[in-house]
Amino acid sequence: MDSKTHRPAWKTLLAFAIIYFVWGSTFLAIRVGVHEVPPLLFAAVRFLVAGLVLFGWMIARGEPSPTRRQWMSVLLLALLIFLIDYGLLFWAEQRVPSGIAAVIMATIPVFIALSEILFLRTQRLTVRLALALLIGIGGVAVLMSHSLSLGGAPIDRPGAVAIIIGSITWSVATALARRLPLPPSKVMSSGAQMLAGGIMLTVTAAAFGEFHNFHPSTVSSGAWFALIYLIIAGSIIGFTAYVWLIHHESPTKVGTYAYVNPVVAVLLGYFIGGEALGLRTVLGTMFVLISVIVITTTRAKKPAAALAVKDAV
Repeated sequence: MDSKTHRPAWKTLLAFAIIYFVWGSTFLAIRVGVHEVPPLLFAAVRFLVAGLVLFGWMIARGEPSPTRRQWMSVLLLALLIFLIDYGLLFWAEQRVPSGIAAVIMATIPVFIALSEILFLRTQRLTVRLALALLIGIGGVAVLMSHSLSLGGAPIDRPGAVAIIIGSITWSVATALARRLPLPPSKVMSSGAQMLAGGIMLTVTAAAFGEFHNFHPSTVSSGAWFALIYLIIAGSIIGFTAYVWLIHHESPTKVGTYAYVNPVVAVLLGYFIGGEALGLRTVLGTMFVLISVIVITTTRAKKPAAALAVKDAV
């Protein structure tokens, strides 16, 4: 505990600021990029470069490469997290405001809790948890409903469904990650997953014809900046801050990013991205955040580190 005693407070504050505000801002950066670059290709470049940097950094430091069994686990998680989850998120942000996308992605703890109750049998359904799940699902329903007169247009349903599917696949990946053989180093594990996911996204982008008629020279400086920001700040710096925090702070404290990021994303989308912020958005966001706070605090005594890995990459 001496390291904690002598650790400068500014380092802790800086690391929390990074996972709060940098991760929260990545949703707007994604929206900027996918309006000029095909979404799967944009995601592929982000994770391919970030994965190469982290994986190469670990190899250079003498960290052993994943074993064959570990690579199989890495490939499965890369499929679920990067190809399906992030692929759908990047596609959906062509149709869904960045702040709303962040709010829907915040329902990941809802689906993790549901999977633990229904399939893994590692969580007991209490009245508190049942109410939290209903509130979270209700929040998404408010955002998507065409019948409620809350002002502002409901969000695009195909885009919202795509993000929900991505959230479900992430919850499945979280459950699997606790049982699959993975490299002991979190940096090596995530670097390998990003690299594998980047390759999968590249192949898929090619299969969907995203390379056809794409000319890098036509991409604006703003979109290039968004890509660089996602690679360096969102993936490399953000993940480094996360790894440092989980070795110095409790998972419960680190996991607070789950209900700070959506607020940051909504505010940035409104003030910088020109996205609407009406009663529908406020109510839907409030319901989802209440649900996430109740669920994550209910599960605080269980291993929570896997929950916090998602936005780090």
